[in-house]
Amino acid sequence: MKSTAPVIEVVGLRVERDAPILRRIDWRVLNGQNWAIVGANGSGKTSLLRALTGYLPPTAGEIRVLGETYGRFDWRDLRKRIGIVSSSLNQMMPDNETALRAVASGTNAQLGYWGPMSQRDRRAALAILVRVEAREIRDRPWAVLSQGERQRVLIGRALMAKPRLLILDEPCAGLDPAAREHFMDFISRLARTGFGRRSAAPPIVLVTHHAEEIVPIFSHVLVLKGGRVLAQGPCDRILNSATMTAAFGTAVTVKRDRTGRYSLTVRPRRRLVI
Repeated sequence: MKSTAPVIEVVGLRVERDAPILRRIDWRVLNGQNWAIVGANGSGKTSLLRALTGYLPPTAGEIRVLGETYGRFDWRDLRKRIGIVSSSLNQMMPDNETALRAVASGTNAQLGYWGPMSQRDRRAALAILVRVEAREIRDRPWAVLSQGERQRVLIGRALMAKPRLLILDEPCAGLDPAAREHFMDFISRLARTGFGRRSAAPPIVLVTHHAEEIVPIFSHVLVLKGGRVLAQGPCDRILNSATMTAAFGTAVTVKRDRTGRYSLTVRPRRRLVI
């Protein structure tokens, strides 16, 4: 029987160190939803991800991910069910690791594939490289891959263990505009087609600064400001000029085109005439 429990449930989450970092966050992600998390620098986006993945313990409140409660389950095991793509992984991958071995390393949620590769892992990694449209680079070392190729390989690595949740932490950082569009098109195809005939795509959580990256596959958005939830809900209700102006602390205009793509522009400041 398919579980109806939330994929992510955060209740009254507070994180403090020398000062408050996250302040009473309440948030739920259900199966069938894809969320974007947006906010200015320092709004708490990365801290929320670190709390979800067990790298930033809460001061108060509860975190439940994939039906498990933080503090009552070994989060090291839980991470094997979560696919994560982030710039930090990009920087930590060994330069001599081939694309194929990098994908296969996702089997055990480790960086770098240690020892001889099993035939089972090789077949699975090759199939995923086809899935992420990167089969032709399978034998190229990490050091010579382009930023866009690396992001596809990291997506493949995240998919290797058939995760039940996929987290994309600013996946387009460092990509030029054309590469960004190609990558977001790829993410859209992945969300629609999943792992193939037998397995649907997992819920996706995207962390971004850019409204342009919130493509139509994303159904909901969480807006953070100063470690608090400023707004959350369906994209078509939350992604508007007033909310984004409040989030970024400067006047912006948000538009949505006929295809469902958003754009955000900063309004020029009025000059004071004396």
